[in-house]
Amino acid sequence: MVPQLRDKFNAEFSESRYNLMVEEIKALHPGALDFRNSETPVFIPKAFTNMMLDACEGILDIITDKDFLKVTDRSIPRNLRVPGTESRPEFICFDFGICKDKNGAPEPQLIEMQAFPSLFAYQEVYSDIMRRYSNLPENYSSYLNGFNTDTHHALLKEIILGNHKPENVILLEIFPEQQKTRIDFYCTEAAVGIKTVCLTDLITEGKELYYKLNGKKTRINRIFNRLIFDDLQHQPGWEKMPDLTREYDVEWAPHPNWFYRLSKFTLPYLINPYVPETYFLNEIKQPPALEDFVLKPLFSFAGMGVVIDVTHEILDRIPDPENWILQRKVEYIPIIKTLDEPAKAEIRLFYYWKKDWERPRAVHNLSRLSKGKMIGTRYNKDKTWVGGTIAFFEQ
Repeated sequence: MVPQLRDKFNAEFSESRYNLMVEEIKALHPGALDFRNSETPVFIPKAFTNMMLDACEGILDIITDKDFLKVTDRSIPRNLRVPGTESRPEFICFDFGICKDKNGAPEPQLIEMQAFPSLFAYQEVYSDIMRRYSNLPENYSSYLNGFNTDTHHALLKEIILGNHKPENVILLEIFPEQQKTRIDFYCTEAAVGIKTVCLTDLITEGKELYYKLNGKKTRINRIFNRLIFDDLQHQPGWEKMPDLTREYDVEWAPHPNWFYRLSKFTLPYLINPYVPETYFLNEIKQPPALEDFVLKPLFSFAGMGVVIDVTHEILDRIPDPENWILQRKVEYIPIIKTLDEPAKAEIRLFYYWKKDWERPRAVHNLSRLSKGKMIGTRYNKDKTWVGGTIAFFEQ
């Protein structure tokens, strides 16, 4: 997106240098890297960054409104509602596709948002490595609002730990050693000093939660939550796992209910030039031109269940239209020049909400490149210059 930087990077690109970078990443935690890292970062000019940030601020006006909790209460599945103080979402991610406006110029379009963690600790390490391999000018940074590696590190640790000792805080996931994002769990352990714990290893005693730390039963006061609750029902033996919808004396960061409150459910309430128009399926009296829309389930993970080519027959077969949305399709621009075909890009902005901040703030990012029909591994098999990466923003 910044032609001079793109041309310079591509001209200087070396396959052997890229392989060295990947080996350095793999060496962080041997055997843990389970997704593809792209050959290139994304270079974002200041004007485009400001468009994304302006869109986020408009959305945050809605999220911070006093009536937001009431409006989104029905978004939480009754059988998955978790007790406890929700207060605020400590982490919010906004996913923007690089699309074209009516004049063909690049503009961001919000694809999805979630009040749920992403690869925060991994991206901190990864961005430092990618910066060294990319030979970037000083006025480009992967951080926003004046943050850097050191201040990001301190902020992430502060928010995850709260007022507790690291031994009393855990990263909670289901079968973490099997997750494709597990390298981030290990980076989080190194950055924050906490342990990753599988849901099946929790010990429940009344309203208290414990885990084994070096063989010793240890109280859990705070959970850095990586569990996606509606995904648990697809796990073998989930009925016998600890039921976290009971009331426990524990803090959440973020609280699981926020996963539903701030999600695809919220999109129909947003009116913004950088947010595609979205409707709850059950509220549509006259369906729009379906070829212009994509069908998405409210409760799904990693793009599962998304229907690109929507028909009336598909809509008629849906038994629970209140749990689906129609979202206007956006046109990604294959704007990232590579050594063969150009790639499309998606930028995920990381927003953190520290306890004494009035509003969340943009801090860091993750980006993904694709040459397939959609963003995601299964659409990019056997392709290069695709996968996870980082955006560097003009300062």
